[in-house]
Amino acid sequence: MGPGERSLKRLIVTGDDFGISIPVNEAIEVAHSNGILTATCLMVGEPEQQDAVARAKRLPDLGVGLHIVVVRGKATLAPDQLPSIAANGVFDDNLVRAGFRYFFSPNARRQLRAEIRAQFEAFRETGLPLDHVNAHNHMHLHPTVLSLILENAAEFGIKAIRLPAEKNGGLGSFLLSPWISLMRWRLRRVGIRYNDQIVGITETGTLDQAQLLLSISALRDGVTEIFSHPATGRWNGLDPAVSDFKFKEEFEALISPDVAAAIENSNITLSTYKDI
Repeated sequence: MGPGERSLKRLIVTGDDFGISIPVNEAIEVAHSNGILTATCLMVGEPEQQDAVARAKRLPDLGVGLHIVVVRGKATLAPDQLPSIAANGVFDDNLVRAGFRYFFSPNARRQLRAEIRAQFEAFRETGLPLDHVNAHNHMHLHPTVLSLILENAAEFGIKAIRLPAEKNGGLGSFLLSPWISLMRWRLRRVGIRYNDQIVGITETGTLDQAQLLLSISALRDGVTEIFSHPATGRWNGLDPAVSDFKFKEEFEALISPDVAAAIENSNITLSTYKDI
């Protein structure tokens, strides 16, 4: 760009699930240091959280958000504090069932409120600046989960939240559009920043170099977040639901010189949420 020019395309490139395993943590660190990755989101209840925090503190330009877990993952509070939602220390794998429970059960909502606050407190204890907030499996789109996140906005300094709004998405995006519109309105009303569109939902687990280059070529003006699931390899305890993810291919795409060149040639500005 010449003097006085500015890019109309801003791109946040996020690696999800920071802290879930060493291969994921390694991939996120390398993809930021030697690739296009600008942001990540930390799962504070996962086994390699401390390793993730140590890596993040070596990477001051990496935007680290909180990846709130209320389904398909480990709880932060003890099981006896979450008898209705994580009695064995692990949340429900069924998103629909969990969603109905969070909406209709007062006991579940009370426990969910305590757990979400505990995750914010755990993130604050890391000493890392909070770049943004999102939720595992996009559960912050659930109106109850979003309400409980927003309750913590002032105290924990939430400035930005991922908006899971795909452009030209499939049937799933169409069915979710009323909830996305409601979420957008609620975030705007309380002055919390968000991205204009997202890439990575339809492509979940398959965002290899070919897919990433295709997404970059189709990028629209505005703020786009591309999120992926990079890892340097597989790990023990891998969730069977993601066993077919192309973890290593997604990592390799983020450090590909061809991908970096495509961003440069498309006049795209790499950003984090704090930049928007």
